[in-house]
Amino acid sequence: MKEILTLLLALLFAISTAGQTTSHFDGQTWWDHIKVLADDKLEGRDTGSRGERAAQAYAVEQLKGAGAEPAGTDGFYQPVNFVSRQIVEKDCSLALIRDGKRETLTLGEDAIIGTRVMPARKVAAQLVFVGYGLKVPEKNYDDFAGLDLGGKIVVIFSGSPSEIPGSLAAHYQTAAERWKVLRAAGAIGIVSLMNPASMDVPWSRIALNRAHPTMDLDYPEFHETEGARLTVTINPASAEKLFAGSGHTFAEIAALGKDRKPLSHFPLAVSLEAKTKVQVTKARSANLVAKIPGSDPALKDEYVVLSAHLDHVGIGEPVNGDRIYNGAMDNGSGSALLLDMAASFKKNPETLRRSILLVLVTGEEKGLLGSKYFAAHPTVTPKSIVADVNVDMFLPIIPLKLLTVQGINESDLGDHAREVAESLGVRVQPDPEPLRNLFVRSDQYNFIRHGVPSVAMSLAPDPDSPEQKKVFKDWLTYRYHAPSDDVNQPIHLAAAAKYEEIVRALLISIANDDHRPQWKEDSFFRRYAM
Repeated sequence: MKEILTLLLALLFAISTAGQTTSHFDGQTWWDHIKVLADDKLEGRDTGSRGERAAQAYAVEQLKGAGAEPAGTDGFYQPVNFVSRQIVEKDCSLALIRDGKRETLTLGEDAIIGTRVMPARKVAAQLVFVGYGLKVPEKNYDDFAGLDLGGKIVVIFSGSPSEIPGSLAAHYQTAAERWKVLRAAGAIGIVSLMNPASMDVPWSRIALNRAHPTMDLDYPEFHETEGARLTVTINPASAEKLFAGSGHTFAEIAALGKDRKPLSHFPLAVSLEAKTKVQVTKARSANLVAKIPGSDPALKDEYVVLSAHLDHVGIGEPVNGDRIYNGAMDNGSGSALLLDMAASFKKNPETLRRSILLVLVTGEEKGLLGSKYFAAHPTVTPKSIVADVNVDMFLPIIPLKLLTVQGINESDLGDHAREVAESLGVRVQPDPEPLRNLFVRSDQYNFIRHGVPSVAMSLAPDPDSPEQKKVFKDWLTYRYHAPSDDVNQPIHLAAAAKYEEIVRALLISIANDDHRPQWKEDSFFRRYAM
């Protein structure tokens, strides 16, 4: 009996040990990194701020400790230059002109003047409603056909018709793609009408930080909106003011747009008059780049990128007395995962044929700027990058049973992601909410624009669970880009650990595959690899 008990104990120990060796993450080390990155001392990690520099120093220390090699242009760093623009709202104004009468729009309450596009000092122009404001040649779709846009400001309802796939529609809604068409048509500006069905953040919080500086890359090659003289965003609650006298209402437009139905195009009975003043300064930050070397003589100079953005939005207007927008989930979570991943490869080494490139980018919150710069000027040979797995705000706020994979149908990297996730008991789905344009709202999009197959994965609520859907909706409403995205929020460490296992297994799968990921034949984005 004693011998049997001894054998049973030995067997149980062996099973326990085996389980431990196949599990690389416990969620706690990931959370420990977040507690540093989202600490009030780092002041929300705004691009180019002392808080972001402190976060970068911490990340470099962790990468060194994990044995990752520097792969930037200056050690682990790749410096990036920015131009910063801050609205001087007291010297600005907006007004609608109707039948010679002037109706003032209250800044913050009715509208916001954008500064990602440098506005002209004075603008006055007729308004034309152009529906979704899209031209998609691949689908023979053109919202601008037959319209005279010369010298006019177009009014666009955010969204897209259901006939256009979400990823394609999102691509053509980017500032660069949209302005190509509008500039050719002679338009001088854009008024955006927010779609109430796809607003992640209530207008009150959007308006709260409207005076916070925006940024752009300070290099001529990235000037994508030359000729644009004004961009304005309108509060949905005030949008009816634009449609008076047009024969249409905003309520009608919003009801159609919610279901991605076709929209009409027509001139509005008003013009817009704007006076602006913007303070312009220079700023500087950096991407961080590290390498885990591969070992295959033929493949070690090819790279699988794991990317995440380290910046957040910094210090803003107070919400419940708190001014520090800590960014624990956005994107302390992705940055912490990248650091945790580096440590896991040191603690549990893998034979990697290709190398893994760890890229912590800056300026994501300013418009995906750090990744835009890196994708255009990578610190390794451009064609050597075979894939990007991007981690941004993956939200382990429920148990992990389902993943949304952006880009799942564009390349066989999506097939890899599906296989890996399902092998670990997790289902995957394509983007269930195309109106939110998530495909182009994180850094993988810039890799895609340079021909690199890319995916971004995030936890998703069970479609049949109203309770889980409410958890996500409440998180976006109350915590996204708010001071409450801090370390004092409920998190499922087990879900975070399982997500990390999926990312690790995916990286290893790509690194060791005989073939680099390929675009699907029917993917629009395949053209960027040609």
